[in-house]
Amino acid sequence: MSILHELAATIDARKSADPDSSWTAKLLAKGPEKCAEKFGEEAIEAIIEAVKGDRSKLTTEGADVLYHFLVMLAARDVPLDDVLNELARRQGLSGLVEKAARPTS
Repeated sequence: MSILHELAATIDARKSADPDSSWTAKLLAKGPEKCAEKFGEEAIEAIIEAVKGDRSKLTTEGADVLYHFLVMLAARDVPLDDVLNELARRQGLSGLVEKAARPTS
């Protein structure tokens, strides 16, 4: 089991935890919109560190981004494996080809 799978399992288990006992439970209790907002905040912080070129801070922010992405997925009941399977489906495809094949909305 990968660290991401372990983290996703821990996050999933926190769905039923008391929000006063866990940051993850507290975040999930605020709903999917708040989870998405927090993910966005962390992504911006990671972008800032990438632009600055601070490897250490980018590493820390990258971990925050991955954690909050998994929380956001859990808030919408999207399993990590669904995302990983989509990545596997795209493997070996040109990004230009894959993007062009997406349905337009």
